[in-house]
Parts: sequence; C-alpha cells; structure tokens
Amino acid sequence: MIGETFLEEWVVNVAARRLEVLRRPDPWMGTGGAARPEQRPPAGDWRTWLVMSGRGWGKTATGTQWVRWNVQQGAARRVALVGSTAADVRDVMVEGPSGLLRACEMGGIAARYEPSRRRVLFGNGAVAYTYSAEEPDRLRGPQHDLAYSDELAAWQDPDAWDQLQFGLRLGENPRVCVTTTPRPAPLIRALLADPGTVVTRGSTFDNRDNLAPAFIEQVLKRYEGSRLYAQEVLGEIVEDLEGALWRRETIERGRIGPEALPELTRIVVAVDPQAGYDPESGAAETGIVVAGRDRQRKAYVLADRSGNLRPAEWAAAVVAAYREFGADRVVIEVNQGGAMAAHTLRSVEPYLPIQEVRATRGKAVRAEPVSALYEQGRVAHAGVFDGLERQMTEWLPESGESPDRVDALVYAVQALLMEGGNGGIGWV
Repeated sequence: MIGETFLEEWVVNVAARRLEVLRRPDPWMGTGGAARPEQRPPAGDWRTWLVMSGRGWGKTATGTQWVRWNVQQGAARRVALVGSTAADVRDVMVEGPSGLLRACEMGGIAARYEPSRRRVLFGNGAVAYTYSAEEPDRLRGPQHDLAYSDELAAWQDPDAWDQLQFGLRLGENPRVCVTTTPRPAPLIRALLADPGTVVTRGSTFDNRDNLAPAFIEQVLKRYEGSRLYAQEVLGEIVEDLEGALWRRETIERGRIGPEALPELTRIVVAVDPQAGYDPESGAAETGIVVAGRDRQRKAYVLADRSGNLRPAEWAAAVVAAYREFGADRVVIEVNQGGAMAAHTLRSVEPYLPIQEVRATRGKAVRAEPVSALYEQGRVAHAGVFDGLERQMTEWLPESGESPDRVDALVYAVQALLMEGGNGGIGWV
C-alpha cells in the first residue's frame, strides 16, 4: 500500500506538473497539454505501430492524436477506425474523452461525426470510416491510406485484421497504429514477430500524473503481485500457467465470431451459486455461463454473465440470459443452498425448467474431461470472455480455490456433451 506521505507529496506534485504542461502546449497534442516521448510515433520505416500497455497509459489519446496529426498534415485522406465492437468505436474511439473528436478539437481541425453513415468528416476534406471487428466483411471493399485499430487482442474474428490489411493500399506509405492491452493471442504474437512492426510498451504508472492517486492506491492494494496486475497494469503478456487445465492457444484456436455460429439444437444456462454475497472482496462470484450444441455435437460458449451478485440479482441475470438466448433449461449446482437455489430462480420465473446438479466428485476430476474436449476441438468460444478465459488459464486444481466461472462452464458442457451431468463418462 502506498504510504500517506508519498500520496500527499504526489497530489502536490501532480498539480504542479499539470500547471507546467498548460504553460508549454505541445504541437503534437494541440492545446491539450504535452505528449510523453513514447506517445509520439516512432521514426523509421515501419508498417505497424503496436502500442501495448496497461490501463490508463494513454493508448486511445495516442491513437487518435496520431490520426488527427496525419489528417491535419495532409498525409491521410481515407482513414479506417476499427474497434472490437461498434459501441467501442463510437463511445471510445470517436466520442470518448480521448476520442478523435476531442483530438481534433485540441489540434484545431474541424471534424463532424455522422454515425448513420459511419464516418467522421474533417474540415480539409479527409474522411475516417468506422468499422466493427465483429463485421469483417465490411472491410472487404474499402481502401484506406491510414488505420487505427483499438484493443486488437480482444477482437473476436481475426479475419477483420486480414481484411483491414488488404484494404490498406492507398498512398505512398499506408500505416496502421494498434493500441491494445496485451494478451497472448496468436494475432498479437504474429505482429510481435513481424519485422514491419515497431512496438511501444508501457505501464499504468507511466501516466500517473494524470491519474487519481486513490486509483493507483486501490490498484496496488488489490491486485499487486497477481497475473492480472502484470497484464492490466504493467502491460506484460502473461504466458500460460504451468499446471492449468486450459491453454490460451487452445481457446484461441477454436474461437469464432458470433456471426459464424451454426444452428444450435440445444442451449443451456449453467449456474454455480456463490456461497455468500460479499460486495467488498469480489473474490466469490456466481458463475453464469450460456452454451449451446449444434447438430454435430460440438459445444459453443455464448456468454458469461458471472458476477458478485446477491441471490435476487443472480437469479434475475440467469432468467434474463435464459430468455435472451432462448435456452432449453437452466443447469444449477445445488451443493450450496440445496433447494433454496431452485427456489430463488423460480421466484423470478415460476415455470423455469431447471436441472439440478450435485457435485459428488472433485473439481479437477469434473473439469479434466471438459478440458480434453477443448483439446479435441469439440468446444469453441463464440466471442471473447476475458473473465472466464482468465480463470480457465489461471486456475490450478491443486490450489484448493473454487473457480466459479469454470464450474459453471463445466456444468454447461457436461449437460450438452456428456452423459449424466455430474462428470459421468461417455459422450452424447
């Protein structure tokens, strides 16, 4: 935990530094202050500028200011803005506090956003078109001379990156800036190995002068020393943990976009209720995982709605998922609470079809067959589920910890592909 004296001095110093920044405006950032050296584009001949850093580093501001600068200097006329989802592009990359509209305001260039036409018009005639990585086909025809891609490691369909590259063919030196929190995804590994990629790395603390001291203290207190801290704060790629039942490579190999889902013949919502509600710790959660099965007996994870929820809250979340996905039934583990778990659900939806599961074998024994199904390519993720996937690749069976999201996943896959539902042997 950060000492009180350090925090007091920090608050005073932050105010002094911000005042100093205002007195020396940076041409790169416009009237909004000064860019750190690592936020400026690298020199030399490169195709891709990959910025991998922790939360709050200033990735979005770096990407949008880079776009604004190139447009303002006449180096870009047709720009592609690509994010994980359409909402991310709109709310973060365009209209967000560090978005493109704010960057243009700071840089003194007119810009108008036309969401219905998926584009931003600049005062000098240049245009930036917005795309969602969930719809890679929209990138098949258009051509661009510049691109900015945000949170590439979380893109659900790698084809979106391929289509963007095919369209990046205008001008003398078409380039792309990629900003992302690091994850060991195959696409990120490929970029790191590409000689045409220049990499900028950083941590949350590089931008500490612009972050609330209370935020820094909370992050240190709660996450320091964890794998999540290394990835989300220090900006490091966290490799697979020896002894874990799942590898990220296996999950990535089977990942598809939601639009590629085949017809599903059965859908279940699996629930692992938490033993007690503790809003402070955040350690125990109710695992809620939605999965379906196709005609070829392959399972697909559709959603992860897990959270640290009160009984009434998780029951409402389960029923909402049941209705949203048109599920056939709810599979719930009843070791904790027994009949009360089903009663809680039926207090929200009286006629909810429920299959109760009582765990009679150890967690590792139940999870290992499901892990094997992943290795065989019989389970795929239709999207990116960070919380679930992090727990899958970090949970060690010998740790004694109770993996709520993984438990729900195991119950869902067992109900879809395995006889019984308590870890019985034999595929169905």
